[in-house]
Amino acid sequence: MATLLVIEDELVLAKNIARFFEKAGHLVEVAHDGAVGLHAAERIQPDVVIVDFQLPGMDGLEVIRALQKQDDPPRIVMVTGHASVTLAVDAMKAGSMDLLTKPVTLQHLQQVVERALAQRGEHRALDYYRQREARQASLDTLVGESAAMQRLRELIRTVSATEPADQSAAAPILITGETGTGKDLVARACHHSGPRAKAAFIELNCAALPGHLMEAELFGFEKGAFTDAHARKIGLIEAADGGTLFLDEIGELDLALQAKLLRVLENLRVRRLGALTERQINVRIVAATNRDLPAQVRDGRFRADLMYRLQVFQIHVEPLRTRTEDVPALARHFLAQLANRYARSELTLDDSAMAALMAHDWPGNVRELRNVLERAVLLQRSGALTASSLMLAHTTRTAAPAQGGSTEPQGAVSLDAVEREHLLRALTQCKWNVTQSAKLLGISRDTLRYRIERHGLQR
Repeated sequence: MATLLVIEDELVLAKNIARFFEKAGHLVEVAHDGAVGLHAAERIQPDVVIVDFQLPGMDGLEVIRALQKQDDPPRIVMVTGHASVTLAVDAMKAGSMDLLTKPVTLQHLQQVVERALAQRGEHRALDYYRQREARQASLDTLVGESAAMQRLRELIRTVSATEPADQSAAAPILITGETGTGKDLVARACHHSGPRAKAAFIELNCAALPGHLMEAELFGFEKGAFTDAHARKIGLIEAADGGTLFLDEIGELDLALQAKLLRVLENLRVRRLGALTERQINVRIVAATNRDLPAQVRDGRFRADLMYRLQVFQIHVEPLRTRTEDVPALARHFLAQLANRYARSELTLDDSAMAALMAHDWPGNVRELRNVLERAVLLQRSGALTASSLMLAHTTRTAAPAQGGSTEPQGAVSLDAVEREHLLRALTQCKWNVTQSAKLLGISRDTLRYRIERHGLQR
């Protein structure tokens, strides 16, 4: 059931329209001139307005323009007995979704109204998800009051607000930091804290696809550009026009694509595969990496000119071990989220659990903290989580062996530390060739890549 407003000065037609839609289960109000109709719209907040063009006092176009100024504008359908191309164009520019010519059948009008209601529902759903994403990606999601986190939030506010006065593309942002520090949250906060918040935020992991597929994703293609190009595809750079394109794991991008991305950043134009013309774009590129880009430049695996272009603004996210004062706030934040997600009532952290969290080195950073708490929440339904609930193994420093003494460690070593060292030895022995290292370890390449990322290993 929806709320409809009919603004029509022909009394019989207005009455017939109202009776028809009331029988269909809708609430309908009728007004016979524009001013009365606008007052009714403010009062009942209709979903759809059916407005005549020729009205006493003010015409239908004026009514439509006034309706569009509402906080939640309704969908509008104009009807007229004197349709023309000029009027149709003016009505669409004013905000009408359709223009119907009298005499109009009630069945045809019903079809148009149902389409209007469907569009309004989609629009409201889109607004809901946009608002939810904005809430989940605001600066408030960057939990912590350490000096490092305060500096990070202030830098994000400054960077996200910098937009060129000529409406051209904003300067790129490079986010660096170890794996698990929350670089994707920083990227989203950069988007949602600035004037681009209402536009698209599109994310692409540069390590997820091989080079030829990545090019099609970024730039799009025309129909017939290659064998499987059965229809035109808009690239993500073009789709993010007016908003932000987040390129995660930028250090994994193919060298050939690095050159093409640099060209986009330099001339702010993009051309689909198989197209003859370029399109002007206004997109902010935000890139993130846990790699040492200067080292990759020295090794010939990353273009120096692209690195310098991305570094116009650089944001570094500190690892969790350097800001342990943020651990309690993060732990309580995650515990509340997870308890709500898994319907665990009254879960808390006792002193031993908090002490264990504070003592841990967190090689996996914030992601590891969340995973540890998720495991504990899954295994315990209520009550206080203790140190044993967390199942954390801590690494203690090992004393250097005396001359000629035993080389066995004098303290306990965590399983994670042993695994990390074993992976490093295998990778070093195979000169960081993932395929050979996986064979040496007797595991799959995917498993090895997962473990490399989990431990934050870098060459």
